[in-house]
Amino acid sequence: MKSIFGKNLTVALFGESHGSAIGAVIDGLAPGIELNLAHIRRQLDLRRAGANAALSTARQETDEFEILSGWFNEHTTGTPLTIIIRNRHTKSHDYERTKDLLRPGHADYTAYAKYGGWQDFRGGGHFSGRLTAPIVAAGAICEQILTAHGIIIGTHLAECAGIADTPFPTSEAALKAAIESVNTKPFAVLDDMAGEQMQQSILAAKSDLDSVGGILETAVLGMPPGIGEPFFNSVESVLAHLVFSVPAVKGIEFGAGFSFAQMRGSQANDPFRMAAERIVTQSNNNGGVNGGISNGMPIIFRTVIKPTPSIYQRQQTVNIKRHENADLQIQGRHDPAIIHRARPVIDAVTALGLVDLFCETYGTNWQTDI
Repeated sequence: MKSIFGKNLTVALFGESHGSAIGAVIDGLAPGIELNLAHIRRQLDLRRAGANAALSTARQETDEFEILSGWFNEHTTGTPLTIIIRNRHTKSHDYERTKDLLRPGHADYTAYAKYGGWQDFRGGGHFSGRLTAPIVAAGAICEQILTAHGIIIGTHLAECAGIADTPFPTSEAALKAAIESVNTKPFAVLDDMAGEQMQQSILAAKSDLDSVGGILETAVLGMPPGIGEPFFNSVESVLAHLVFSVPAVKGIEFGAGFSFAQMRGSQANDPFRMAAERIVTQSNNNGGVNGGISNGMPIIFRTVIKPTPSIYQRQQTVNIKRHENADLQIQGRHDPAIIHRARPVIDAVTALGLVDLFCETYGTNWQTDI
């Protein structure tokens, strides 16, 4: 199992959904960073329940975190920082009855094939979205580092259950205001009316014992040009690697993305212009990246989140022990949608990847060199 990411700033995940605790070890943090614990708690709260508990799982973990190492006198020490989050609201018996029945859309079969049945099946074990909690905590630290350098990240629900939100604006002043706006909202949309319709659609799917998915749009504002390590550590490579590690992500596109297929080069290219002393582009079809390197424009990407695979309808499956067809109707506590909870996770992995890339260019001391 590969549960460590990063080169200059590394994050190692540990724990299982129904184990005693989950957590992360972050190595490569510079000494002297004053941590905003309230920001970490807020991001964990967004991941935990979003705007409305009715839209999320009935498993109500408080997600209180402890910092066990690497933090002293309110500042990082430069040694590995360990964050632990206790699991306190597990109901493991919900999974005992169906432990041999492969849940469609989950990692049950692939985990069994890889680990020979020794994996922790309760709640998905190490494959559960529960493991995104320590990712969010680690990412919240990196968000603070980026914010101190004038770089902000924001994500909104561009689409959910077929209902579209207003896209992020193209002008940087308007984009900054939009990011600041969605970052204050528990249900992150620019159009509150669209957000209400999305929430009603989530509840309608819940009443049908079903689930919905959607698309998240993420923007990074304040990026300087020159960050990224082609070929294999390009901005897109690193962010896509991290985004695809988030459970339920099935697609990502940068800038115009798949719309490039319908364009000509004259439409797709972003003309360069001078804006005072700064080089900018008139459009941003390439999403702030050329040749795998940041060009100074906002980084824009969209992520597809599939419908929650745990639904209460009866489904066809296989009994892995008997090797025979079977029916499955799950019990337990599950989300009718996870897209609103995935929003702070995408922000977190974006921050992790960018800090690692900055440290590759400028060294670890860049984190506190403000």
